[in-house]
Amino acid sequence: MNQKPSVAFVGASWAALIIGLVSYNIGLWNADTNDLALSEKGYYFTLMMYGLFSAISVQKSVRDKAEGIPVTPIYYGLSWFSVLLSILLLVVGLMNASLTLSEKGFYGMAFLLTLFAAIAVQKNTRDLAKFEEAEKAQRTV
Repeated sequence: MNQKPSVAFVGASWAALIIGLVSYNIGLWNADTNDLALSEKGYYFTLMMYGLFSAISVQKSVRDKAEGIPVTPIYYGLSWFSVLLSILLLVVGLMNASLTLSEKGFYGMAFLLTLFAAIAVQKNTRDLAKFEEAEKAQRTV
């Protein structure tokens, strides 16, 4: 059964993704160089990109398995490992950063919001494609 995601859920998912990603990057951009060196900013930016890619990979591989599409165990395992590793690396980096607790919390929450939103956006994108494919097939019958 293909159910079309609501416009509100699609919009909320995209809004969360954009807000999380933009907030995180504005925080990095505006961070004082005494608190975060340029190399640390690059580290946190790279973690965000790695986290996004791995979260989308998890969503895709979980969905593929649920739909009976073959997924190799190594890819499935690496996807999950990558998500957990990106979160662990963020935690370790923030624990060792010379930031206030509120700044550390901000980066952690923005990171997790963005990862969750990326999963929701990927799910909605796939659901919409499935729904449109089913509608198209129904029109041709």
